Amino acid sequence: MERRLGEELIVEEQIVAEHRSDERQLERARELLAEHPVVDGHNDLPWALREQVRYDLDARDIATDQSAHLHTDIPRLRAGGVGAQFWSVYVQSDMAGDEAVSATLEQIDVVAELLARHPADLRRALTADDMEAARTEGRIASLMGAEGGHSINNSLGTLRGLYALGVRYMTLTHNDNIAWADSATDEPGVGGLSPFGHEVVREMNRTGMLVDLSHVAATTMRDALDTSVAPVMFSHSSSRAICDHPRNIPDDVLERLPANGGIAMATFVPKFVLPEAVAWTEAADANLRAHGLHHLDTSARAMELHAAFEAANPRPVATTATIADHLDHMREVAGIDHIGIGGDYDGTAFLPDGLQDVSGYPNLIAQLLGRGWSAADLAKLTWRNAVRVLRDAEAVARDLSARRGPSHATIEQLDTPAQAG
Repeated sequence: MERRLGEELIVEEQIVAEHRSDERQLERARELLAEHPVVDGHNDLPWALREQVRYDLDARDIATDQSAHLHTDIPRLRAGGVGAQFWSVYVQSDMAGDEAVSATLEQIDVVAELLARHPADLRRALTADDMEAARTEGRIASLMGAEGGHSINNSLGTLRGLYALGVRYMTLTHNDNIAWADSATDEPGVGGLSPFGHEVVREMNRTGMLVDLSHVAATTMRDALDTSVAPVMFSHSSSRAICDHPRNIPDDVLERLPANGGIAMATFVPKFVLPEAVAWTEAADANLRAHGLHHLDTSARAMELHAAFEAANPRPVATTATIADHLDHMREVAGIDHIGIGGDYDGTAFLPDGLQDVSGYPNLIAQLLGRGWSAADLAKLTWRNAVRVLRDAEAVARDLSARRGPSHATIEQLDTPAQAG
């Protein structure tokens, strides 16, 4: 009896010691983030505001707790140690032509409205210097990224227009192919980038807009790396070696990032990071479609359907350890100077335990501290790498724009049947 009580006491003491260790790591994580906050590569708050309240910002005042509706609000961004956010000015890939352009402009407009409403917390950022200035001021640097080349409607002039409005990256595709680039989740079309697609990359380099390779096919990744003379980015993609999903990055592409200077920002979406979640999410998406909703819908009705589906079909749950596994591998293959974080908050219905909203970043940093990541490594992961990539892209743009003017090539000129074949 005494021996059993002694064993129970030892186990209890071990649990208390582990809890204290976890608390120390979490406190250390918060200290590190206070100095080098998170640059998050992708947040879909603008689209959530469109879908939920048609941009009525009084109905979703992000200065107050919006946890009943959103993954994101200012108090939770502060709690999470976020120092810079790329707001995705995403539009669905089934939009096309002028409709896609107009919807993208509406997304840009709501970001501008958010900045105007919350000047004490959010600062417009167009450059790496702006990001550093925001950090010094204690504000959250707010940048924009367009998600999907359909947003420019095959027009390099429209691309330049988006840059002039503050867009600092463009994801070449979303979930569907476009005329000049193949998506990761569609059947092969042009085999990567078409001639016009290569010209888009060159013009993005010339303007200073980062080429984002999340969502694109591996062939498109490789073509873009062959063409780009500026650093590329993956705003929200993880490791295909850890979770074999086409939205993730193959090792041969990660291996090319040091020579290119780019950055791969790990995402938190369970179906991209946890192998067991892939089939489950496909079934959950099919359930939404069966009820007449888009599979990416995060409206109240969609979430009710998801909750009912999950009650009947328990969901495989990712954790901070799942994301850390991806980051460990990405660091091993690409190097510590070429990785970052892109959570995809408000763009997904499900998230890992410990990372349920934007306040969760300290939990991930604590997990990495427990794995032996140094303060210097974590500073690169959270802040320095992303700032450096944008600064390097700016330098390339200054050089290129001094040597050549804007391209006025058209898709009709470049993608003739002979050239495309």
